[in-house]
Amino acid sequence: MSEHAFPVLHTLFLWWFSTGLIVYLDGLPTRTFRWSLMGAGAIAAVALYVLAAGRSDTTVSGAYIAFTAALAVWGWNEISFLMGLVTGPRRLPCPPGAAGWERLRHAVGAVAYHEISIAVSAVLVAALTWGGENQIGLWTFLLLWAMRLSAKINVYLGVANLGQEFLPDHLKYLASYFRKRPMNAFFPLSVTASTLVLVPLIQAAGDTAADGFTAAGFTFLATLMALALLEHWLMVLPLPAVALWSWYLAARDDA
Repeated sequence: MSEHAFPVLHTLFLWWFSTGLIVYLDGLPTRTFRWSLMGAGAIAAVALYVLAAGRSDTTVSGAYIAFTAALAVWGWNEISFLMGLVTGPRRLPCPPGAAGWERLRHAVGAVAYHEISIAVSAVLVAALTWGGENQIGLWTFLLLWAMRLSAKINVYLGVANLGQEFLPDHLKYLASYFRKRPMNAFFPLSVTASTLVLVPLIQAAGDTAADGFTAAGFTFLATLMALALLEHWLMVLPLPAVALWSWYLAARDDA
């Protein structure tokens, strides 16, 4: 039981806490960004070293460390984007009336550097763990990347809940690239594909023949995928997802 319960709780806590912390930090005065970025960068550098050093560690603790380290590398990409350090060549709202390829071109320009940064990070994680038996860190990072890209596409095409409350003031212009509508044609495809990935992850985590490393590793991945799937559904369901991080948002606004 503990080989599943503890990884689930570990994932839930990191998902909630890290999201809230980043939301809080990127809402602070810009004079604090230097220190936040330096701190996040140092943590990410240590995380990359840990991933490389533990690429052959197939103990339960090795799974915990690889998963947590991958989240730290992902966190650097998130915080550097939300603090405006790595966004895109276009830092203006979408022109009124832009549609089709023009709107897409402007939207890609608004986040292009961020996407390149994620791709470079993925290559780094893959290179540093290449040939090792512990690939939990790489799978974690790739899962986060795929699900975040899916979420961005859905927000671009249109969903009911856009999550613009999480955008700091210096990135409010990004909301002009969002589209508000009940649902879009890509949404059912994205949640179906995500569910099809989630099912075998759960099966692998619950395999009675799996060792501790495999059980913990796949439990991390399954829980993370389930949370990403939940985030997708919260984009279309009439539920106050922002309430999960209301304390962080309130503290940010008071700062």
